[in-house]
Amino acid sequence: MSELSPSNYKRISLINWLLSIPLIVLFAWPYYYVAKLIGMGEALRYFGAFIFSLPFTLTIIHGHVTMALGNYHRLSYYRWLTEHPFSFGLFYSDLLISTRFRLILLIVSLIFLPVGYLISL
Repeated sequence: MSELSPSNYKRISLINWLLSIPLIVLFAWPYYYVAKLIGMGEALRYFGAFIFSLPFTLTIIHGHVTMALGNYHRLSYYRWLTEHPFSFGLFYSDLLISTRFRLILLIVSLIFLPVGYLISL
């Protein structure tokens, strides 16, 4: 079986979906507790923690795809996700694999920490 087959892409996609929730929880809790210490409102804590955890989760998942397929073949996997927008590529966008986008998410979440505190007052 070729590593570039649709069945392999489906397996990688399924593993990524299964990894995403535990990774989001793993990376969200530090932000959540810091926001709790400064007294931010609960809904804003969850929102900020989710935004904070996304860049780390996306980096791990992008690394998983790279390890599974190799540096040169991962673009064909991402192309396959683009061709299946209503199934395996449900929330996929080319923006998600951009390092610049992930850094912007991280910076926005850190800026949201004091802003969320001020909103909670």
